[in-house]
Amino acid sequence: MKIKMFQLDAFSSNLFSGNPAAVCILNEWLSDDLLLSIASENNLSETAFLNLSTDPIGIRWFSPKREVDLCGHATLASARVLIDQLKFKDSEEIVFESKRGLLKAQKEGDLIFLDFPSDKPQVIENVFSNNLFDYAPQRVIKGTDDYLFIFDQEEKIETINANFEEVRKLDSRGAIVSAIDSEGNIVSRCFYPKYGINEDPVTGSAHTLIIPYWSSVLGRTKINARQLSERGGELFCEVLEDRIRIGGHTAVFFSGEIEV
Repeated sequence: MKIKMFQLDAFSSNLFSGNPAAVCILNEWLSDDLLLSIASENNLSETAFLNLSTDPIGIRWFSPKREVDLCGHATLASARVLIDQLKFKDSEEIVFESKRGLLKAQKEGDLIFLDFPSDKPQVIENVFSNNLFDYAPQRVIKGTDDYLFIFDQEEKIETINANFEEVRKLDSRGAIVSAIDSEGNIVSRCFYPKYGINEDPVTGSAHTLIIPYWSSVLGRTKINARQLSERGGELFCEVLEDRIRIGGHTAVFFSGEIEV
């Protein structure tokens, strides 16, 4: 069986930065074991699988270790493939059906904007191990998937080391660290060792928690964000009631076919 596959760098306009994602084009769902095997073979943080036989388009995401419920960068890459590479229905708006419900993506100039459900940040007591990070956070926020740890300096986000064994023990997908930079924008890093990703280069879905929290603190709805991983990436975000718009660039690395 031959499967058309693309690989793109998401949340960056330059190759070899942002977060790489594979996008596989299907006409029917394959077995979960095969989808996971393909994602494991790709060995990227996520591989997106699109079922073009359904309306809306079915989308699922797999890390090398397991299926994930929501993924921003691979959805961004998927929308770019459908709109610009495949010219799907000659449309600049795509609707996906996912485990988290309907997700929309729209092309606006050079950017693709995702329309994702907003998380609901909850401030909780810091009951976590002092060995989780080099520095103690000012505040801990609980979201649907992740814990968000708030720090007082951008430099701490740049230099922080996470104890991956301790992060793996959390009752969550992973851990996000975040602060405000010198220009009043948001910086972060994301750690997901439970999913085989010690540090994710750029995490769109994490910003469904990061942006609502900082929007409430800063009192504004439009926020630019940077993820300070080694590859780095930039996101253009806006809070819309119970939804989050997350915009980003992409760069196509390759297109071809795999045979399984």
